[in-house]
Amino acid sequence: LGVPKSLRSCHTAVAGKYVVEGHVPAADLKRLLAARTPGVLGLAVPDMPAGSPGMEVAGRSDQYAVMSFGASGMPKVFAKH
Repeated sequence: LGVPKSLRSCHTAVAGKYVVEGHVPAADLKRLLAARTPGVLGLAVPDMPAGSPGMEVAGRSDQYAVMSFGASGMPKVFAKH
């Protein structure tokens, strides 16, 4: 589905024309779907950071970035949490 090796994680989904990899917050996916940014193939959260959706841990929340990626495979920061 075109997810760069460095961004691969635990779950992969397709939303419309976009690939979603890992624990991407719904708000970020909604923003991507609304923006329809040319050249973006999808979003990814590498690894499984504590505090990301589905990875909530009482008293712990890691900072993490949601990365966008395109056909070139060069990721860019889409959002920080």
